[in-house]
Amino acid sequence: MRVLVGTDFHGKQSVFEAFVEKAEENRADVIVVCGDITHFGSLQEARRLLSLLTDTRIPVVFVPGNCDPPSLVGVDIEGATCIHGRNVTYYDATFIGVGACPPTPFSTPFEMTEDKITEALNRASSNLPLSRWVVLVSHAPPCGTLDKTSFGHHVGSLSVRKYIEENQPSIVFCGHIHEARGKEKIGKTLVVNPGPARHGDYVVAFLDKTLRLEPDTF
Repeated sequence: MRVLVGTDFHGKQSVFEAFVEKAEENRADVIVVCGDITHFGSLQEARRLLSLLTDTRIPVVFVPGNCDPPSLVGVDIEGATCIHGRNVTYYDATFIGVGACPPTPFSTPFEMTEDKITEALNRASSNLPLSRWVVLVSHAPPCGTLDKTSFGHHVGSLSVRKYIEENQPSIVFCGHIHEARGKEKIGKTLVVNPGPARHGDYVVAFLDKTLRLEPDTF
C-alpha cells in the first residue's frame, strides 16, 4: 500500500493542486493530511480545499491542525474522513488520529489541553482491529521529537509522546513545526514529519511486509 502524506498546506490552493499531481504520479492508495489545511480559514474553505483531493477518488484521511476551524471535526465530506478521536482501516493499515495542538502563546483556533489530547487518543484507540500496521496521524509532534522550533524550544505534545511510548504504533505522521522535517524513532515507533506541503515537501510511505519511505532524503 502506498500512502501519500502531507501537512501544513496553510490554505494554498496551488499547493493542493501540486499535491494531487503527487498522488497521481505515485499511484497513492491513501492520502493522509496531518492538519493546517487552511490558514485561519473557514469550514467552507477547508471543505473546498479537501475536495481538490477527493476529486482524485483516492481515500483521504485527515486531522485538523491548530490553524483550522475546530468545527472541521466530525464534518461529513464524501471521500475524506476526519479521524480526530477516531480510527479507520484501509487494506492492512489502521489509521488513528488526533488534531489540534497543545496551548500556544498565540491562541490559534484549534488548541487543546494535554488531557483533551489524551482523551482523543483514547477514543481513537478503542476497538482497534487487528492490522499489520497501526498509523498515528497527529498534527502535533511528540514532545522532544521533531518538535524543536527555530528558537530552540521543544513544543510538542506530552500526551502524544506518552501514547507512543505506551502503545508503540508502527509509525507516526505529524507536522506543525515546519522547521522540524525529518524522521526519528521512539522505541520501535518511527516518527515522521514530512515538512510543510506549502514548501513542496511530502513523503510516500510504502506499507507492505516492511516499511519504506520516499523521497530518499527520508
